[in-house]
Amino acid sequence: MSSATASGTASDPTASVPSGAAGPADPDRTARSRIRDAAITRFAADGVAATSVRAIAEEAGVSPPLVMHHFGSKDRLRVACDQHVAALVRERKHEVVAGSSGLDPVAALRTYDEGPPLLAYLARTLIDGSPHVAELVDEMVDDAVAYMAEGEANGMLTPTDDPRGRATVLTLWSLGALVLHDHAQRLLGVDLAGDPARSMDYFLPALDILGRGVITPEAFARIDEGFRNSSDTTTDDEGRA
Repeated sequence: MSSATASGTASDPTASVPSGAAGPADPDRTARSRIRDAAITRFAADGVAATSVRAIAEEAGVSPPLVMHHFGSKDRLRVACDQHVAALVRERKHEVVAGSSGLDPVAALRTYDEGPPLLAYLARTLIDGSPHVAELVDEMVDDAVAYMAEGEANGMLTPTDDPRGRATVLTLWSLGALVLHDHAQRLLGVDLAGDPARSMDYFLPALDILGRGVITPEAFARIDEGFRNSSDTTTDDEGRA
């Protein structure tokens, strides 16, 4: 990256589109939003570390100095991307979860097809780590607890002795599958970061696991008792230590 790009002190931060770059698809959108969406697209495809400001500028159809003019640094641009994705989830989740069990923590993004690849970006940033995404995951767990309580109340879900634990594990399972979407594509032929209507080969087995279960009630009782006995023994040993 050139010193001019890194510092944002080029003589004209609103310089014209670089040679060979595509112009914006929608001239009414602000340059800032185009840059942010372009960054989401490039970060999703290549990761944050491997994406340069120049690559983002080319994706957005602007100059590198204009990227720096609006965001100051790639790190600050990445924070803006995280905040945008989190805000979209919060904005859309109440529309999407109406009438659902709340078992899919990223349902709010699965039907979003109006901009950059948000699910692919989320999959990347879950690996890279981000305070804003950590806060979003915490919110997803909180939401899952509330939606699943409603599911219990209306008879859709079975009761549990540990509502938050169940909601947390199911959220982690869903997000883990999203992170491993390349392997889902390889093994099942589905794109979990793409159109949900084309991912039935994943969702139907998942529904079978959740609805019919995997182990018998008798096996569950034995395994559950074994875990609880083991936990009691560990607690007793720690108390004597």
